Amino acid sequence: MRVVIISDVHSNHVALETVLAAAGSFDALWCLGDTIGYGPRPNECIELVRKHATVAITGNHDLACLEKIDLTDFNPDARRANLWNGSQLTPENRAWLEPLPPLQRINDRFTIVHGSPREPIWEYVLMPDQARENFPLFDTQIGFIGHSHVQLGFRLAADGRCDRFLPESGRMFDLNGQRRFLLNPGSVGQPRDQDPRAAYAILDSEAGTIRFNRVEYDIAKTQRQMTDAGLPPALIRRLEFGM
Repeated sequence: MRVVIISDVHSNHVALETVLAAAGSFDALWCLGDTIGYGPRPNECIELVRKHATVAITGNHDLACLEKIDLTDFNPDARRANLWNGSQLTPENRAWLEPLPPLQRINDRFTIVHGSPREPIWEYVLMPDQARENFPLFDTQIGFIGHSHVQLGFRLAADGRCDRFLPESGRMFDLNGQRRFLLNPGSVGQPRDQDPRAAYAILDSEAGTIRFNRVEYDIAKTQRQMTDAGLPPALIRRLEFGM
């Protein structure tokens, strides 16, 4: 089964459309949360995810846009953007977003979570020590995480050693064998690893491989949409720098 894995779209419809076009045909799509927040097209992004996603979970910005978590936990620009995103939602899209969980076990091999198994909403897993502490907290071989907006992976060996890798675009990894993995496909709509290209991953569940990809999208178009919506200038500028 060919599975497209996306995370942190953040209402960036231009980036999401570009990723789906670049991904080609697929059998399933897993969305790891934060479909909305920050960006200018929340309804359009939800509708595309609703159309294609086999499985979707929620993230902290989704919950903030629904005012289900305290907005004072966000910086002023993020808070302003989340309030605006929430105010734009149609009743149908709000009803779809409301019940999504932050963590879901797909099957005996795969778990998806927005932040981490330890803290599904808030934890940024960026270092091997964090990953090592999270592996005992889920029971599948492979976990997919989002939230950090950084495309990366962690491997846990049988002897307990955990290493981090930062994949190059187009690089394929073999997931077979005894090792366990925590894998982040990166952010579709707001990358933060100094690469402004939209990030995603493609899993071949039968072959046991994953390919990490990046694709250029029309950043200026998203920036114009954000300007027209009156969203904070700092959020607009950061897209071109991947930070």
